[in-house]
Amino acid sequence: MRLSVLDLAPVSRTETIAESFTGSVALARAAEAAGYERVWYAEHHNMPTIASSATAVLIAHIAAHTSTIRLGAGGVMLPNHSPLVIAEQFGTLATLHPGRIDLGLGRAPGTDQRTFRAMRRDVRASDQFPQDVLELQAYLAGRSAVEGVQAFPGAGTNVPLYILGSSMFGASLAAQLGLPYAFASHFAPDLLLDAVAAYRANFRPSEQLSEPYVIAAFNATVAPTHAEADEIFAAVRRSRVRSFLLRGVAQAESFTDDELDAVATTPQGRQVLAMMRRSVVGTADDAIAAITEFAAEADADEVMLAFHGRRAVERVRALELVADARERLAA
Repeated sequence: MRLSVLDLAPVSRTETIAESFTGSVALARAAEAAGYERVWYAEHHNMPTIASSATAVLIAHIAAHTSTIRLGAGGVMLPNHSPLVIAEQFGTLATLHPGRIDLGLGRAPGTDQRTFRAMRRDVRASDQFPQDVLELQAYLAGRSAVEGVQAFPGAGTNVPLYILGSSMFGASLAAQLGLPYAFASHFAPDLLLDAVAAYRANFRPSEQLSEPYVIAAFNATVAPTHAEADEIFAAVRRSRVRSFLLRGVAQAESFTDDELDAVATTPQGRQVLAMMRRSVVGTADDAIAAITEFAAEADADEVMLAFHGRRAVERVRALELVADARERLAA
């Protein structure tokens, strides 16, 4: 069972952004030492609890502090950028760190409409996503889709592309283009099974990929004891409520734990927490059992784990506990 890591570079209430980046380095180095397949970073904007907005810059920093593990975007939200600029950025990364860079591509803006406008992007840009993927792929292959324009660096690097999604659209596009498909079931699990089935049924081989390949994301809150895992998840749940339901509310930071727990019981709160229902909370053995069951149900070739904790040290410990349990149970 292939395992990988999704790192949102979370910023807790007790950490600075600089400390979050230090934690991301520690997480990637631990993943490398433990034999995980890859670590991906997601592009989000105007979210004070997520520090991975400048995704390519963060990947460059992590790559400089690791040596073998694959690193990539999970993903770059392509409507926010021109394909040429992304080809140049990831072509640079692939040139500096050959054989280690992935490029996952998403169709959503990764933010709210007001922030999207602040980025000077057209709200209709997502309609061009399929064409933009093809243009980007051509730049990376050195077969420019725009006469007289090439990506330097980028041309000939053939950085592997992955289509990200949480709907049937992404599944259809990934199948049509013959690209790997990564489903965001860590926060949008509703269409996971239908999308994966459709992707596999309609997959067309391509130069990059001869057979379908599915990555499915899964939340993991793991600790040495059930009691500690429950305690950590309670903090994660409150942070989720604050970030999604109280975003922009001036007094949100002053809410007590009891008040946040009360918000979580409202219909809106239950809806937000249901986004995380593809999760395990418990010990490492619990995690291995849940991940194995999830991989089989999702028909996934690889499970990408979003480790949760109140601080980076808890996420690193969770990653190591899962790796140790997998090795022990396989022996």
